[in-house]
Amino acid sequence: MVYVQRSLDGHLLRVERQPFEGMTETLELESEELHAWLNREEVRSRLNKLKDSDLELIRVLEDLVGVLVEQGVIRYTDLPEAAQRKLQDRAQARAGLGGLSNLLGDEDEQHLI
Repeated sequence: MVYVQRSLDGHLLRVERQPFEGMTETLELESEELHAWLNREEVRSRLNKLKDSDLELIRVLEDLVGVLVEQGVIRYTDLPEAAQRKLQDRAQARAGLGGLSNLLGDEDEQHLI
C-alpha cells in the first residue's frame, strides 16, 4: 500500500511509502493507476537522475572514506567487513586500469567500472 495526494480533479500529485501531511488516500501497490503514474516520462526521468547521482555519490563516499582514514579519523577496519570488501574491490578495479585511470574523467571511468 502507498499513500497518495490527489489534485482537485482527481489526478495523482504525490506518492509516498509513508503517510504524509496532505495525503488524501491510499492505493494498493498492484493498482493500474499507480503503475501508470510510475511509468510517466517525468517520473522515469527523475528516477534516472537519482540513479546517476547515486553513481556520482559512490565516488564521493569512496574519496571521503580515504581522506578520513588518511587523517586518522577512522580506521579502515572500523568499517563493516562488507564495506571493506566493496571498497577494496573498487580500488583493485581502478588500480587495474593503471595509468589509464588518470586519463579518464569520472564519467568515462564509470562506464569502465
